[in-house]
Amino acid sequence: MQRTFASMTEAQRIGQLFMVGLVDDQLDASESEAIHQWHFGSVSYTRRTARGVAADRAVGDAVQAEATQSVTGGVRFFVAANQEGGSIQALTGPGFEVMPSALDQGSLAPSVLQAMALRWGTQLRAAGINLNFAPVADVVPPGTDAQNAPIGQLRREFGHDPATVTSHVTAFIAGMRQAGVATSVKHFPGLGRVAGNTDYTGAVIDSVTTRTDPYLVPFSTAIRSGVPFVMVSLATYERIDPQHLAAFSPIVIAGMLRHDLGFGGVVISDSLSAAAVASISPGSRAIAFVAAGGDMIIINRLSDAITMAKALAVGTTQSALFSARVDNAVNNVLREKAAFGLLPCS
Repeated sequence: MQRTFASMTEAQRIGQLFMVGLVDDQLDASESEAIHQWHFGSVSYTRRTARGVAADRAVGDAVQAEATQSVTGGVRFFVAANQEGGSIQALTGPGFEVMPSALDQGSLAPSVLQAMALRWGTQLRAAGINLNFAPVADVVPPGTDAQNAPIGQLRREFGHDPATVTSHVTAFIAGMRQAGVATSVKHFPGLGRVAGNTDYTGAVIDSVTTRTDPYLVPFSTAIRSGVPFVMVSLATYERIDPQHLAAFSPIVIAGMLRHDLGFGGVVISDSLSAAAVASISPGSRAIAFVAAGGDMIIINRLSDAITMAKALAVGTTQSALFSARVDNAVNNVLREKAAFGLLPCS
């Protein structure tokens, strides 16, 4: 891994901190040009498509063909999709099973869910997907689904108590890992007790969750089990850090995730294209996330991704401390890419 890091240019290193959205779920000319010029190192599907495994594999293969020495230092891509189940299943069609909602998955024995996740993960791998933006580790209190727009209304939670959610999060991660698919537990430190959906609205507030909250158990257990990614939410947690959105909070990322829970993998943002951050300039979003301890930025708009890459590059020249933080983030990403066979020497 260190050999790979040392061989990369600064621009290639910064590119590893980006998960850019595929325009219309295709690698079109604009996306390819941006990857070549800005060295973006990971991509994600952004829409619901029903093309099936073979067609999605063609897109994934086209993306991986961009992983040349001049573009990414030979480092291959994480290709990601939102494949939770129920209404949040981005990829369907021939070769993909229809996945039940997470709430229905939570009614299964964990061993059964693990076996099903292995099947679903095998289908993702066949389609060229090696990262699943799942599972949801948020706990929605009993009887409050209708008031919880991001999770409960969409049946995205495994259950209504930390124990049920924990056992099924762990099973889902294990099954995907057996299939060779990385997972991203989300949305730390939890969206189960908010009203608004950060995808569509700003100022989403959690006034309940604390730094030692029992609803954090699904996250802490997933981290102990070796989950490679943790996605941080775009809500504000008044009893943890009322001054910052979680994704921009050193208390949430450096304090809770890294120090309290001992997470050593990749801290990935929820989409920094979301309505919750629309009032913040793209460059400021990128700087704030990385400075707080974040490693990989999800961003769907190419123009915003380019602005962010420029901002990070300027930041590394202005502050030795920030430059060191960028290097640390790059190494966190490369470590997980090494674990999934994506480095040139893998």
